[in-house]
Amino acid sequence: MRIGLFGAGRVASQLGPALVAAGHHVVFVWNRSLPAATALAAQLPGAQVLVSPAAPPLPADVYLLAVPDAAVAPLVAGTTWPSGALVAHLAGALPLAVFDQQPTVRGGVFYPLQTFSAGRAIAWAAVPLCIEARDPATEITLLALAGSLSQHVLRLDSAQRLKLHVAAVFANNFTNHVLGIADALLAEAGLPSALLAPLVRETVDKALANPPFSVQTGPAVRQDLPTLAAHEAALAAHPAWQTLYAQLTASIQAQL
Repeated sequence: MRIGLFGAGRVASQLGPALVAAGHHVVFVWNRSLPAATALAAQLPGAQVLVSPAAPPLPADVYLLAVPDAAVAPLVAGTTWPSGALVAHLAGALPLAVFDQQPTVRGGVFYPLQTFSAGRAIAWAAVPLCIEARDPATEITLLALAGSLSQHVLRLDSAQRLKLHVAAVFANNFTNHVLGIADALLAEAGLPSALLAPLVRETVDKALANPPFSVQTGPAVRQDLPTLAAHEAALAAHPAWQTLYAQLTASIQAQL
């Protein structure tokens, strides 16, 4: 397929080469930063740089909006789309209704359930791709495009996708933040963060193999009040973390 790619950030920089590897042609790249768009286009054979979305973009079978959530609606409204253009955003929390302001556009969603960071390769075949569309023809095209990248393609409506996005924030962003706190506490004690690596791996492996609540361990589950009090006292220099510790303890105990 011919793909028009809006964005040159962490997602677009991984998605563009993946589309090319799957046999598609990225016809252009647009980004608010022209140097970023130019750098990404240089990695995609035959891709041009779209200087402004205000002018009609080059013809494409699918236009993908790999831009921040807050930029999607203004981009949809401010771009001069060809009549009947298939335009899909990649956001987890934005509803399909974001395309209602452009009735001549065939709107869709192409949401990759993954975290993207510079310097880390993504195995796209294992990435769940969540599809939603305003009409059957758009759905067929997006399903085909998703299937060329991933072995895990799902049809989800906006409400399901929003709940999935919230779950992903808990599983990824919040987990990473808590690991950051653990790393900082080890550093304060002069201990290497690698000490936690076997524990973290076993925790994740166990949680993926079982219902996570059913394999919860630790002082909160044991109702070990002296240890809980000692931990909170040890966090006295970090009131926000102390509060978070107490809140997480209460949440764990509420599931017992």
